[in-house]
Amino acid sequence: MKFDIHTHHYRCGHANGNIRQYIDSAISNGLKVIGISDHTPYFYRDEDQAFPQIAMGKSEIRNYVQEVLQLKDEYEGTIDVLLGIESDYFQQHAELYRQALSAFPFDYIIGSVHQVHDVSIFNKNRWNNFTLEQKIAVKKEYYRLIQESAKSGMFQILGHIDAMKGNYPSFSEIPANETIDETLKIIAEYDVAIEINTSGKTKKSGGWYPSDAMLERALFYDVHVTFGSDAHVPERVGDELSEVSSKLKEIGYKEWVYYKQKKMQVVPLI
Repeated sequence: MKFDIHTHHYRCGHANGNIRQYIDSAISNGLKVIGISDHTPYFYRDEDQAFPQIAMGKSEIRNYVQEVLQLKDEYEGTIDVLLGIESDYFQQHAELYRQALSAFPFDYIIGSVHQVHDVSIFNKNRWNNFTLEQKIAVKKEYYRLIQESAKSGMFQILGHIDAMKGNYPSFSEIPANETIDETLKIIAEYDVAIEINTSGKTKKSGGWYPSDAMLERALFYDVHVTFGSDAHVPERVGDELSEVSSKLKEIGYKEWVYYKQKKMQVVPLI
């Protein structure tokens, strides 16, 4: 079964196209399941839309949910449209996010760490003049936050778990193997899936998140995997789905998962 659980649209302010266009693209590409998962508002900010080019406003989330549910009904029998959302994980605001998101019937929630020490993980300048010890400390904090997001119980899926390499490819060479293994053990223990996210090709690192080496370790620890293009334009829906499936088979996986009504759906690799 072909599916894609990670897509965005115009409401977040940095993606193009409306939800219908992403669904139609999924149909054209032979997908049976499409998940819509735009960025959560910044619930902890006073402003309605604190960062218009990053995430939707708080006043828009209800409209977003209603639109996805309407399209789900409209496309029933043609493609299974799932209501998802990608939520930032801020440890200090976790309960606020939990309460805000509990008001809606999401099929799944993707938890993503986008900031470490209040700086975007994609900000390549954060590494300027850092010693190796400082780089290691940042990488360990990144994975500590991912561990906490897995333990929180808020998420069915963790997004792009090595995306800090996106605009800083040398991130992968910063030594922290023990921390990564500990993170994968925790993800498995709390029965959360990780996505293979093909949007890394749009960043300096190229390729996918996470790396093949991390996927090998994830298999060793029995971590569930899923697929997400992280499409920000409709044309990228399902991008490199077949290639990811082939790589997973090569590594040793036999199945992957997606979520419906927050229940894991296990399907064979394509």
